[in-house]
Amino acid sequence: DVQRLFFEFNEAYFYGKLDQVAVSWNWHMTLCAGLCEYEGDGLCTVKLSEPLLKLRTRKDLVETLLHEMIHAYLFVTDGNMDHDAHGPEFHKHMDRVNKASGANITVFHNFHEELNNYR
Repeated sequence: DVQRLFFEFNEAYFYGKLDQVAVSWNWHMTLCAGLCEYEGDGLCTVKLSEPLLKLRTRKDLVETLLHEMIHAYLFVTDGNMDHDAHGPEFHKHMDRVNKASGANITVFHNFHEELNNYR
């Protein structure tokens, strides 16, 4: 359950700061595995591609969710409006969460085969 994972990760790695962030599956997203959209006033939405991630392992789901949660954390805490940014702050939190969780969050995914199914 993605909601349960989100709640668990928010508490474990993001200091409970993502309470105003919504997370949902999206059937229409086929060009990227995840997306974080800033809504303003500390609100943002994490969307996960059901068509792409349903074909992947739980590990890929977890790492995609954590990747998007880092974007959400930067939006909420730093007002980072550039959702494409994978700069120093993103890398700092990516390294921190990887170390704490044992995950292997990266800047880009390797879901090329699945993407090709939707082109």
